[in-house]
Amino acid sequence: MSRRDYRNSERNKRDKMPAPPRWRGWFVLTLFAVFAVVLAGRAFDLQVLDQAFLAKEGDKRHLRTVSVPAGRGVIKDRNGEPLALSAPTESVWAVPGAVLEAPEKIAPLARRLNMPVSELRSRLESYKSRQFLYLRRQLAPTDARAVMAVDAPGVFLQREYKRYYPAGEAAAQIVGMTNIDGRGQEGLELNRDGYLHGEPGSRRVVKDRVGRVVEDLAEFQPPQAGHELRLTIDSRMQYLAYRHIKAAVVKNNAKGGMVVMMDPTTGELRAVASYPSFNPNDRDSIDPSGVRARAATDVMEPGSTVKPLLLAKALDSGLFDTDDVIHTKGWFMVGRLTVKDFRNYGDVDFAKILQKSSNVGAAHVGLKMGAEGVWRAYNDFGFGDITGSGFPGERFGVLKDFYDWNNVETATASYGYGLAVTAFQLIRAYGAIADDGMLRSLRLIEGDGADMHVPPRRVLKPETARTMRHLLEGVVTPAGTATRATIPGYRVAGKTGTARKAGTGGYNADRHQALFVGMAPAEKPALVTLVMLDEPKKDAYYGGAVAAPVFSAVMRDALRLLRVPPDNPSVLTASADKRSKGAGT
Repeated sequence: MSRRDYRNSERNKRDKMPAPPRWRGWFVLTLFAVFAVVLAGRAFDLQVLDQAFLAKEGDKRHLRTVSVPAGRGVIKDRNGEPLALSAPTESVWAVPGAVLEAPEKIAPLARRLNMPVSELRSRLESYKSRQFLYLRRQLAPTDARAVMAVDAPGVFLQREYKRYYPAGEAAAQIVGMTNIDGRGQEGLELNRDGYLHGEPGSRRVVKDRVGRVVEDLAEFQPPQAGHELRLTIDSRMQYLAYRHIKAAVVKNNAKGGMVVMMDPTTGELRAVASYPSFNPNDRDSIDPSGVRARAATDVMEPGSTVKPLLLAKALDSGLFDTDDVIHTKGWFMVGRLTVKDFRNYGDVDFAKILQKSSNVGAAHVGLKMGAEGVWRAYNDFGFGDITGSGFPGERFGVLKDFYDWNNVETATASYGYGLAVTAFQLIRAYGAIADDGMLRSLRLIEGDGADMHVPPRRVLKPETARTMRHLLEGVVTPAGTATRATIPGYRVAGKTGTARKAGTGGYNADRHQALFVGMAPAEKPALVTLVMLDEPKKDAYYGGAVAAPVFSAVMRDALRLLRVPPDNPSVLTASADKRSKGAGT
């Protein structure tokens, strides 16, 4: 069959086929019409009726609330010198997946971040499913700009604040420190964290898929900076106290040491320094043993430094007079306990008990006062209670109830054993002797950030306190135990203490704490200072030998800073004459 015949045959077959029914076409057209109506209805629903929902869903994917950091409040000393302040820095963060899409940028980015290329690549791979990863925290602005100059995709800057401590290790234990996120971790930074921290602000922005801000919206809540905290500390005294105690610890190969200085008329602490310390500006070098503020948290048996408190109460009660004589013989028995003096001082009055630091004399006084009388004397001076300083972690010390005391415990408590105090408690008690019998709460913070302080209370008659200061001057004379505590030009009143440290099995004959607590000028003290050296390893470990010289050096410098006029010019002249003669030989 030819091609023409085939075509004609096929055409004839089509012509003979019946035509499709007309309803089928209308059915298909109807389906398309219904589908078009459904689409139009859904579009109307989404675009008009449910527009708010779509806008909300879109906002979830693109609108963000960005936190605006608040500056942390400055900590200053009493003279306005900064002890802690915050400076703006930049932190580098990234969207790991976006950075990995540009592998040629990883090496230069690592160089600017000062990290190995392999480390950066590994971190990006490990967190590539995340949308946020810190690459480097708290860079200087110039370093941050160098990082951004690499122009790596998915890398951004975030403004933060870094805490700096101008006083460094000298005031570290009192001021404390923050962590990298600006939250207080130690000291007053921790205790007043809420007061210093401030309230972050916020702003609404539009971000693209890799976290870049493409539009800043009008919604902005400004940050509220933290409050300023003003301390009673004088940074000049803090520096010199720290310098002297550090030198003394090193010189005597001691385990540690502390100096606390206070104004007895107000209870304000002027310096609280201890060594070892730490540098809060270098977190990697911090040794935990140097972090705690020993003056508030460490308890110690005060040894002979409690004798002035005991004798003051004995005088105040009328049970004794300063001229009363006690026969010591160098020792006596209390039950199975033998109370001993360094040597037989014979008959002693109150002046000589303090001057020679007679344990026998103090024990006789304590036994006559009785357990309740001794306990009440120490309790009146604030032992067994916190001082009101407001410092975090301050200890109560140990002062057992007198119902548990027998004669042995009464006698040992009379010369400073069987009870434990903090340095804050001990210097506060001496402050009452310096301030004519008024016991004041210690103050470390001034102004709005300070705690409510308990009003001062009288614990001694004014004449008793003045008498005790006069008696304590004898301790610093050539006949006393603290000749090395003298300060040229000033009358000094104070008391030494040397306490054995307790360990497993009792007191250790080779471990001591050497103390001196004193005040000057003795007639009207401007400062009270406590010095303690923990476990001095040299041959001399007595308070008069190792703690008293530190007191003399610190107080001499502090009185000059405060421009306190000398009250004993004859001593100043004699000292000058002695120096001039020595220079000529």
